[in-house]
Amino acid sequence: MEKIIINGGNKLHGQVKISGAKNAAVAIIPAVILSDGVCRIENVPDIQDVNLIAQILFEMGASVKRLDKSTLEIDPKGIREPVATYDLVRHMRASSYLMGALLGKFKRAEVALPGGCDFGVRPVDQHLKGFTVLGANHIVESGMIKVKADKLVGGHVYLDVVSVGATVNIMLAAVKAEGRTTIENAAKEPHIVDLANFLNSMGADVRGAGTDVIKVNGVKHLNGTTYSIIPDQIEAGTYMAAVACAGGDVMINNVIPKHLESITAKLREMGVTIEEYDDSVRVIKDRRLRRCNVKTMPHPGFPTDMQPQIAAILTMADGTSIVNEAVWDNRFRYVEELRRMGAEISVDGKLAVIEGVEQLKGAPVKATDLRAGAAMIIAALGAKGKTQIEDIRHIERGYEDVVEKFAAIGADIKKVRSDDPTVKTA
Repeated sequence: MEKIIINGGNKLHGQVKISGAKNAAVAIIPAVILSDGVCRIENVPDIQDVNLIAQILFEMGASVKRLDKSTLEIDPKGIREPVATYDLVRHMRASSYLMGALLGKFKRAEVALPGGCDFGVRPVDQHLKGFTVLGANHIVESGMIKVKADKLVGGHVYLDVVSVGATVNIMLAAVKAEGRTTIENAAKEPHIVDLANFLNSMGADVRGAGTDVIKVNGVKHLNGTTYSIIPDQIEAGTYMAAVACAGGDVMINNVIPKHLESITAKLREMGVTIEEYDDSVRVIKDRRLRRCNVKTMPHPGFPTDMQPQIAAILTMADGTSIVNEAVWDNRFRYVEELRRMGAEISVDGKLAVIEGVEQLKGAPVKATDLRAGAAMIIAALGAKGKTQIEDIRHIERGYEDVVEKFAAIGADIKKVRSDDPTVKTA
């Protein structure tokens, strides 16, 4: 088992380059199934979730080649059976996107119920509602979701709740359906727009992505393409939050500043200086932060995937802050880990009340999920003393070269094996 060890107190200085967006990559890679040709995908983050979804396609029969660290070449023609078993998909939530892609390509799909981070019920009822509108029937049997259609015909889908997953899956199923599919109350996240752009680069006709009404005009064929994934807004926000917690002056490169607006606004409210450029942001923190209230919302609101990171900063802000998690249940499991470091946080349902303390102290903690793991790193960077973070596999699911990137901007951070005799348990 590996751990991350951080000696806190170092201010961060220098530059860091943001990788491609995880949430875009794990939707775009399954979308390759719909293509009739070879797809070359660039700016792919080298992380476990991407490697897992690529491995799933390979084991289903696709040819998958990694041309370099950030480029995949995928030929889906070898996929003959639209089946993804539990052994393939159990480790990741985004495996549910295989349903829409396989249904769109083969008119049927059998996909095991997805895994991923455990912070609440992840219903797929809106996904299935969309498939039904397109003409598919479904059953859930022995842990497998089975969907099938004689043919797919466009229709009108109104999502009862804004759902990124359902929006993605309906788009994937609709691109080769007959006629027009309209998705109302659609998710507007940047990776929804990126997926639509990728599909259009293959010859699809998807319009309105980034608004709450997406229209998909079905086409008969999709061609191979070369496409570069957008930068990861959550990775960028995580490094912004780290500077806000530890202090310092860091230029964060390869970003789209507009995608960061909700994060930037909250950090500025807390007293962080942020300068925006064409494809970078400079983050400067030289004083104690002010309290701030945060409520997570679907895009363009404050992203739920940044909630643990912002909470980590607020533990040392001046005053009382309230964090309202309005997207997922059970996303405050990391709070107990921050309390180990001296944070004063009380949780009531979807509300966390944070009383800022002068200083966190290093402690042994664990990453309870991907973004909670990022929060542990952020808190450790601003804490006094040594912090050991366990279960770092969660962190590596979504952050490329996280130890190396933080070390390059001045963090005292390293990854070690638990059985390393030089590592002392706290």
